[in-house]
Amino acid sequence: MDSIPPNLPLLLLTCLLHYWQCARGQSSYTIDSVGLIIRPSSTVQSGTPVTLQCQVKVSHDNIPHLNHTFQLTRDDIPIHSSSTEEDTVIYELNPARAADSGSYECRVTVKDKSKASLSQNLDVTGLQTPILNLNNKEPYESEEFTATCSAPEEKGSLIFRFYQRLRNGDFEKIKQPVPNGNSLETTMVLRKIEDHYLVCDYEVNLVSGAKRSNRSNEMTVIVKGLSISPIMNVLPSTEVFEELFSKPQLTVNPIDIFMGDRFELTCSVLIYVPERISYKSIQFSIYKDNIKLNSEETYNTTAHPSKNGNYTCKAVASLTHTFVKESQTVVVKAKVPVSKPMLSVVGGTLVLGKSFQLLCHSDNGTLPITYTLFNSHMLTESRVVSKQGEQAIFDCSAIYKISDSNNFLCHAKNSENKPPMTGLGLLRSTIIEPVSKPVLTMLHGTGDVSEGQDLTLVCSVQRGTPPITFTWYHTETEGALATQTSMKLEGSYNISNVRREHRGDYYCLSTNQANETKQSHTFMIRVKMAGWKKGLIGITVFFILLILAISLILAFKRRLLSYKRKRTGELSVKSASTKVERLSLTQAEVNQAANVTPGMIGKSVWSEHASGSDSEDQNSVTAPENPPETQYTEVQTREADPNRALVKKGTNTVYSEVRNSKQGVPEQADGQGSVEYAQLNHDSDHHSDHGNHADHSVQDDYIDDIDDVHINTADQGECKHDPMPDC
Repeated sequence: MDSIPPNLPLLLLTCLLHYWQCARGQSSYTIDSVGLIIRPSSTVQSGTPVTLQCQVKVSHDNIPHLNHTFQLTRDDIPIHSSSTEEDTVIYELNPARAADSGSYECRVTVKDKSKASLSQNLDVTGLQTPILNLNNKEPYESEEFTATCSAPEEKGSLIFRFYQRLRNGDFEKIKQPVPNGNSLETTMVLRKIEDHYLVCDYEVNLVSGAKRSNRSNEMTVIVKGLSISPIMNVLPSTEVFEELFSKPQLTVNPIDIFMGDRFELTCSVLIYVPERISYKSIQFSIYKDNIKLNSEETYNTTAHPSKNGNYTCKAVASLTHTFVKESQTVVVKAKVPVSKPMLSVVGGTLVLGKSFQLLCHSDNGTLPITYTLFNSHMLTESRVVSKQGEQAIFDCSAIYKISDSNNFLCHAKNSENKPPMTGLGLLRSTIIEPVSKPVLTMLHGTGDVSEGQDLTLVCSVQRGTPPITFTWYHTETEGALATQTSMKLEGSYNISNVRREHRGDYYCLSTNQANETKQSHTFMIRVKMAGWKKGLIGITVFFILLILAISLILAFKRRLLSYKRKRTGELSVKSASTKVERLSLTQAEVNQAANVTPGMIGKSVWSEHASGSDSEDQNSVTAPENPPETQYTEVQTREADPNRALVKKGTNTVYSEVRNSKQGVPEQADGQGSVEYAQLNHDSDHHSDHGNHADHSVQDDYIDDIDDVHINTADQGECKHDPMPDC
């Protein structure tokens, strides 16, 4: 087995380190701080050595050979830049001068990151005293000499000034050349023959302000006079002629010339020597742009753009010599008359009830133009437009009617000799009338509407410039119900199939381009129940009341029946006859019962009608002093003749009133008593003869009469009847 090489662990460690560095990719770093230090102090005297130290602190993951780029600036102007792997850079000012004063800052850039230090101010006080040198200290009068003022130790561009000390000790500045470094050389001339004392100083401009130096050394200049004999020459000749006539003058009339006006140019000589020359001998010529127009003293034409130009005239006099003189140039430029002004609203929109501005403008016209605004023929204000771009704008108070806009007029004038041009009314302007207070109404109604119907709410205004926006609201609903923009003075909102939730107060808002929103009064909508619902409820209530009434009647009868049964005794009447019998109570018996004496009270009289002439039996029953009992009376009818037709057997219940009273007690007149039930058992024949039919009719009458009969029964409850012993 082979042994492991001794350098294998070192090789593996190297590979691992290399792999780890590759896996890390780009290393991270951070510029922690950048500091700037000024030594020995931030305020030093001029000539003192100053050191600026900039130091940076960077945190990184052991990045090898990390490069730093330093940049020093003074008042945001770079003065030094360097790149190094060191974290500190030192910049020296040796010596420091006033020009080195300022705000210093150090910025460090590491790869793609940069950071600056806090600003540090350096103030260098004191300036070097300048030095004045002259190349000639004894010049002649008006002779040029050179003066040099310098401050070799200073930096920057210095402004030098040269002064002359007067006899009273004041200094007079005689020259200030253009700045040129820390030294300046200039040429000077002294014309006064005397001793002159010259000095100089300089000024340096800093961000913090200008600083001026002390004055330089004083130099004495002795100006010497010239010993020269003058020689005068007369050119071009020694022969001089006197002026025969003055320089001609060219005048124009009128001064203000407008297009289309006639104007005249006149050339004249005001002064001449009549002894030497006559005025008529002077010849005149008028020129336009150096082109001869005529050979006359005057020139007339009509103003036109082609006539604008530079006019001159020449006067020529001929004697032994020819004398020619030319006038000054006269510029003729015809003015353009002002055109009819136009009056418009600034912004193009006028809102009634609000202040506004009017613009008076003429398309043509030479400036200056005076614009005057009138309101109802009263002067309001004037504006003079004298430059291009200026406008005549007038501030106006609010108007409240559209017709008031016709009261404004504008005058434009640019000539004193011409009448002003007048512009009437507002042009190219939109007049908006704000909406009046809206009124909310219901179409074809006053506020009452039935369920299921359609409802139309109309919001209208009396005044307002369309388009008008109408918005409807319900006080119990959030937000607007509907919004409509109309070109009319009203808008409508439809509600289909009105329901109960549609009732309540409504209102509407109206607005237009004047942006003044007005609100109407509330309008109440009352929703009534539908007709079919009312009918249904009425029918329902009717049936409920009907059922209730029937129930009350039945309950009352049942209670009354129960009560009467307790008060009435039993009464049974049976018929032994073979014929159909009728139970009746004759009128006489009724009268007899009503008129009985107290001793007869308690009797009951019954009348039984048979086929023969049987007499009626009368039964009298005396009731003891016991409580009344319920009595039942039963009447049975049987078939008497077997040869008669078949008679249906039936039972009829007859109600009669039985009055019970105690013996010896008079009965009350109102006839109060108890109800007696009489049951009639009879056989009915469907095909009875005429006689039988009559008998049944009589029987029915008697049965009906039973309801009104008062029967007095005895206290014992017994009845005596001969034909019917079992009664």
